[in-house]
Amino acid sequence: MILSRITSKAQTTIPKAVRAALGLKEGDELAYEIDGDRVIVTRADARDPFVNNFSTFTEWAEEADCRAYDGF
Repeated sequence: MILSRITSKAQTTIPKAVRAALGLKEGDELAYEIDGDRVIVTRADARDPFVNNFSTFTEWAEEADCRAYDGF
């Protein structure tokens, strides 16, 4: 088991073995999934600039619009 400590500012260092296993480098993002009393940490996929490309148009931010354009 690999351990790390939480600082007074709620920060921690990701151990080298974990960074290596996930192929992490500076600037990469992590995704956290809470599963009961466990947290699963994965490398976040690179963001596609065209995913959710309607999000900047607030006039199209209604729930019906989001459902209609989901997946485009």
